[in-house]
Amino acid sequence: MSDHLRDKTIIVTGAGGGFGRVIAEKCAARGAHVVGVDIDADGLRGAVGAIVASGGSAVAHVADVTDMQQMKEGARIAVERFGAIDVIVNNAGVMPLAFFADHERAWEKWHRAIDINIKGVVNGISAVYDQMIAQGRGQVVNIASIYGNGGFEGSGVYSATKAAVTMLSDSLRIEAKGKIKVTTVKPTGVAGTDLASWIVNDRAIRGIVGQRAASYKEHVGAMLRGELPEDLTDVDSIRYWLITPEDLADAVVHVIDQPWGISLSDVTVRASGEDYLY
Repeated sequence: MSDHLRDKTIIVTGAGGGFGRVIAEKCAARGAHVVGVDIDADGLRGAVGAIVASGGSAVAHVADVTDMQQMKEGARIAVERFGAIDVIVNNAGVMPLAFFADHERAWEKWHRAIDINIKGVVNGISAVYDQMIAQGRGQVVNIASIYGNGGFEGSGVYSATKAAVTMLSDSLRIEAKGKIKVTTVKPTGVAGTDLASWIVNDRAIRGIVGQRAASYKEHVGAMLRGELPEDLTDVDSIRYWLITPEDLADAVVHVIDQPWGISLSDVTVRASGEDYLY
């Protein structure tokens, strides 16, 4: 195990729960200083409190990622408290899957997703950019999705936001070569997060499973009943079916835990036996 996280200052958005909380916990456990950012004040304080109680280094900054000034304040706190910003993980995001026929009940969540998933990443990058350039080094980790790999029925708006995250990453990588490392992380389906709470139409997930819809339905039913076969839940099995927040967080920690001269730029995290097509 390498030791490149120790004493790095890492801002994690969406740190109050889901992926973000686990990422923050794992970074802090490896000796990083964490600045947790989330709009959910109670969730964020609980997450940061748990890190500090376990001996880690972390502070909370309650903020809406769609507000540039609030994000800049988070960056200011990071520098004031820890002296630098080495990494930002732009993790905050929502997943309002819906067909265009669902527009009447979906448009408000779609608009919010555009703000959070795109504007939130733009604001995160902008908040840390000057500090990283002044330091002469930094890393931006943007959480995208396999949904951003193409247009699928039932995910047009969400797919567009995640494709935008990839484009933002690629553009920043070109502009800041040799000064800021940029990593795009694309998870597939993940159990144990609150992303599903934003889905408008449950049938919209079918677009990403395509001809595997029958096995996906079978596996989801078995999971809900607690009857998934052991080889589908064993991470050491080639048939492992669905990644967890811990699996994704381990991948994020891995891309940060590299020498400054090594950049893992594009990482897709998937279960080897999953039903997702992309």
